[in-house]
Amino acid sequence: MRDEDIDYSDIPEVTDFSGFHRPEFYRPVKEPVSLRLDADLIAWFKQQAQAGEKYQTHINRALREYVEQHRRSA
Repeated sequence: MRDEDIDYSDIPEVTDFSGFHRPEFYRPVKEPVSLRLDADLIAWFKQQAQAGEKYQTHINRALREYVEQHRRSA
């Protein structure tokens, strides 16, 4: 059956995605960047990184949490 032949009239359109949670196994595309950060910040993130985890992953997680908090407050 073609997409245009499907009747969606009995299904309400979802327009509110505020309760959406990213799936557990979702892996966004990574883009390499060059970023200059203060040496003390790098040292702190390196200390905070869990065993086997790279400090860049820890920085990425912190930035994602910051963005999510500001999206909710906006």
